[in-house]
Amino acid sequence: MATTRRDFLKSTLAATVLGGVGGVIPARAAKRSATDLVTLGKSGVQVTRLAFGTGTFSGRVQRELGQDQFTRLVRHAYDRGIRFFETADSYHGMPQMLAAALKGIQRDTYKLMTKYNTRDMENPRATIDRLRSDCGTEYVDILLLHCVRRPTWSEDLKKLQDEFSEAKSKKVIISHGASVHGLPALRSFPGNQWLDIAMIRMNHTGWKMDTEQMRDTDDLGKVDEVVAHTKKVHAQGAGVISMKLAGEGKFTNPADREAALQFAMNLGSIDAVTIGFKSTAEVDEAMERMNRVMNG
Repeated sequence: MATTRRDFLKSTLAATVLGGVGGVIPARAAKRSATDLVTLGKSGVQVTRLAFGTGTFSGRVQRELGQDQFTRLVRHAYDRGIRFFETADSYHGMPQMLAAALKGIQRDTYKLMTKYNTRDMENPRATIDRLRSDCGTEYVDILLLHCVRRPTWSEDLKKLQDEFSEAKSKKVIISHGASVHGLPALRSFPGNQWLDIAMIRMNHTGWKMDTEQMRDTDDLGKVDEVVAHTKKVHAQGAGVISMKLAGEGKFTNPADREAALQFAMNLGSIDAVTIGFKSTAEVDEAMERMNRVMNG
């Protein structure tokens, strides 16, 4: 009987799948990239794995670039494929500088995260409107309670959470969550269903990570405990974004930066990371390094 083309294709496919030790060729894992779009848990928000941060030393490093140089830096990151930009109300002037840098770029081609100063309790709705205006946008993809520290933060900030939820229902914001500083607050993250997004400090040394203190210190954080809480938060469906990958600029040795990214990107519980940049070379290095450690 003559062999048909369909039979030939079937036999070729079978020969490709079968063979080697045990009769099956293992499938190669797809390469991961810093500019892959990943979904932040139950929020449904898709961002690139690498975010462009504007808060190095509360934005001082980025502010000192001046608007023209900062805009060139943001546009370079965008041209390289970064589609996630983050700022905060407390990074004085940076939301406005970021808005100017992104002006003219089609809004639905990137995601924007900003953070709400939790001391501003008087009129949250008006503050959310101002934050959107500062960022030059009709909506914010991610709005975080900035820098929660107390173990009772969820009860203390219930008014803000309710306003965030209302804003989300009106699509003024697309998702909400909190960034954390300190183990007392982080220990309450697992089980908190209000958190669409959790922003957690992470690196291999514990530098600028969470300690027992409810204030920032130079004490090394408890890496193992932070990792354990992070995994629980991620498992419950929250998107996890990590920060302090470069130890707030302390990791000047390339080997340390490599180790920090290697540690964070292979935990399996971090969706995206944010790094503050001051030069195009730093953007390029971070992207190349991320690509390498995720596929090594």
